Amino acid sequence: MPLHWSDLPPALLATLRAGTVLPAHPLALDEERTLDPLRQRAVTRYYLDAGAGGIAVGVHTTQFAIRSVGLYEPVLRLAAEAVADWADGPRLLIAGVTGRTEQAVREAETARALGFHAALLNVAAFRGAAEAEILEHCRRVAREMPLIGFALLPGVGGMHLSYAFWRAFAGIENVIAVKMAPFDRYRTVEIVRAVVDAGASRRVTLYTGNDDHVVLDLVAPFAVRSADGHHETRVRIKGGLLGHWSVWTRKAVDLLARIQAVPDGAPVSADLLALDSMVTDCNGAIYDAAHGLSGCIPGCLAVLQRQGLLRGTWCLDPAETLSEGQAAEIERVYAQYPEMNDDGFVRANLDRWLSDAGKAIPLAA
Repeated sequence: MPLHWSDLPPALLATLRAGTVLPAHPLALDEERTLDPLRQRAVTRYYLDAGAGGIAVGVHTTQFAIRSVGLYEPVLRLAAEAVADWADGPRLLIAGVTGRTEQAVREAETARALGFHAALLNVAAFRGAAEAEILEHCRRVAREMPLIGFALLPGVGGMHLSYAFWRAFAGIENVIAVKMAPFDRYRTVEIVRAVVDAGASRRVTLYTGNDDHVVLDLVAPFAVRSADGHHETRVRIKGGLLGHWSVWTRKAVDLLARIQAVPDGAPVSADLLALDSMVTDCNGAIYDAAHGLSGCIPGCLAVLQRQGLLRGTWCLDPAETLSEGQAAEIERVYAQYPEMNDDGFVRANLDRWLSDAGKAIPLAA
């Protein structure tokens, strides 16, 4: 049966709308570049115990190529089962959905059957198509399950879409959120304007995917004026669906809680504002900004390997590796910003997450 956002459990809908940490789940592979279920499940358990409000699977960080090697359904199933067995309460399950309409509908049907709550819709397969055609595609997938829009920067396979597109997209009744990841301030503001101008800001929750600008996205209100300039609407980006939050997740949860504790209109401390540059510097190393983000997925895997959660940085594409000097950059930010990592938390709980236990066992401090 098709899933509408009003069918979602009220607690999950409240979590989404209040804003939460949604790590973009990576893929755990072994030396043969085949799925390592034990490590894949351990990473999911890590996110749950770290306090993430849910996980996003089958997305860019999971590697789009899982589809061509038959891993889309198995990876989503592993995640759903791990959440059901381990979580101490309901968590959001977001499925990455991509491809042309037939493929996207099939993936949405698979995700819905596995108990996922929403589809993060990547429309990169429509590059060069008219926006009217892309909107019709979005409307068709929205008939299957709630949608989260995905503004993905071209540097990692996405494309920029217009204000008119995002305004029309926000008007689709089964759209519940937009992940803004253009890595571009102009386009981020444009998407915020589009959602407000569509009259959809109560239904459509804004999430940052701008891994290069996390803190200020979450701290700063966005002011949108009406066309005549007489009315102003202020909205906030409520949470993050981020590849950067696939690592050091416990600290990401702490960071979001700290930001959300600042009342609207209250002064923001200089220390909190300064975190924007520090988080961005860390992301620059992990995401390989020096080489146009070519090592962003191996960079996340390298941090998880360093912590013991993964055994290596293997990707489905053998050519997808850490860039020259990237490992040294990751070591640099580890040394310069030790408060950013959650290695102690991982170390205290790693054996639990790697156990064969189906149910959660007590969390270490």
